[in-house]
Amino acid sequence: MTTSPPINGHKRPAVPVIRDWRTEFDVQPVVAPTPAPEPEPAAPAVDLVAQAEADAIRTKAYADAEEQRVKAEAAAEALKVKAAEEARKLKLANDKAEARAAEEQAARDARIAESNRKRAEAEREQVKEQQAEQDQEQAAAAVAEEIAAAEKRWRRYAIQFYAVCAIVALPVQIAAFWDPHAWWLVIAPLMLEGAALVVTKGAAAAVAAQRPHWHYRTVAWAFAFIAAGINLWHGIHAFDPATAIGTAFASLAGPGVWDLHEHGRIRRRDGVPSRKERKAAERAAKKQAAERAAQEQREAAREEARQKAMEAIDARLAEQREQEFPEEWKYALKLAVAMGETTVTDVVWERTWDDLHAAKPGVTANSISTRNAAAVRMQRVLERAPEKTPSKTTNTQRASQMPPAKKPRVYNPPARAGRRRVGDTPKYVEAARKQAAITAKQAAPEESK
Repeated sequence: MTTSPPINGHKRPAVPVIRDWRTEFDVQPVVAPTPAPEPEPAAPAVDLVAQAEADAIRTKAYADAEEQRVKAEAAAEALKVKAAEEARKLKLANDKAEARAAEEQAARDARIAESNRKRAEAEREQVKEQQAEQDQEQAAAAVAEEIAAAEKRWRRYAIQFYAVCAIVALPVQIAAFWDPHAWWLVIAPLMLEGAALVVTKGAAAAVAAQRPHWHYRTVAWAFAFIAAGINLWHGIHAFDPATAIGTAFASLAGPGVWDLHEHGRIRRRDGVPSRKERKAAERAAKKQAAERAAQEQREAAREEARQKAMEAIDARLAEQREQEFPEEWKYALKLAVAMGETTVTDVVWERTWDDLHAAKPGVTANSISTRNAAAVRMQRVLERAPEKTPSKTTNTQRASQMPPAKKPRVYNPPARAGRRRVGDTPKYVEAARKQAAITAKQAAPEESK
């Protein structure tokens, strides 16, 4: 008999040891006993179940360890992948941020460059404007200087020409007044020429002082004509016609040239426009007049088109009124004739509507009745508004003895055990039943609305 290891803490029954059947049933011959060998030390008994359980435990432990290792490797690999993905995303984010920063920096640099360019351009424009202003001022100064120099030369030439003419005209005048017995008469020509020169200077002073100058110029021309007459008369009688005409022209040419110089000064002082300026002003006035006439024509055409459009609208309105309101239209035509109007105006139409309907155009007794009916319906709807009238919902817990509201209550309970029967609910007292009946009768007309 061998003893098996315990199972789940219980001892196993003894198992019989099977021997050789011949030892049990056959008779063996008797032999001399031989010395028994020395028994060898018994080998320790091997527990196969425990060994199997240990192997299973080891296998499971190995499987668990392998599974944990695989999971750890998978987790590590996942972490590596996740780390790599996060690194890639971080790198992309950093690249995007760097690119965005580079773009912003480039945009900032572009804005700065554009601002610098605009500022430099503005400075160049300002320098150009200043240079242009300086050039204009210099040109104006040069023109003014040139005008002043020309004026000065013109004045000097006029005085010199006046002196030359006086020198040419004086001999003939002196010869005309010469008398050996009255030699002092030669002062008369000098007096005439001097008087003309003095009066001319007076005219220049009057022009400079912006005073009347016409009388100075008149007196100067009078002296010039007297001297020219003396030269012409004496030259013809004492000399020849050429001398007479030349000296007479000299007597008039000197004061005439000087008077031209003063005349220019007067026109420049008074701001009198030149012929070129007058022609330019006339052309501008003609152009402005033509533009004004064209504008007036356009406005007239626009007004005409507007009038035609208004007439078409009025005609269409009249047709619609005649079609929609024939009775009112007939009355309006009669009223327009009575009021002296050629057409049915708005005033006539309003008067017609007031006479026939005692209201404004478009308002009639039917429209007022329709509006009042609509107002009544709206008022009823507003009175039955949810916030003002409680909702009439059917109470599923109402007892059988409650009076019906609008429709008779049909009690059809399901066929199952424990259903309600007549008499399950206790009856109300007489006062409660009467009050419930009164409430139901009051609620029925309201629900019928």
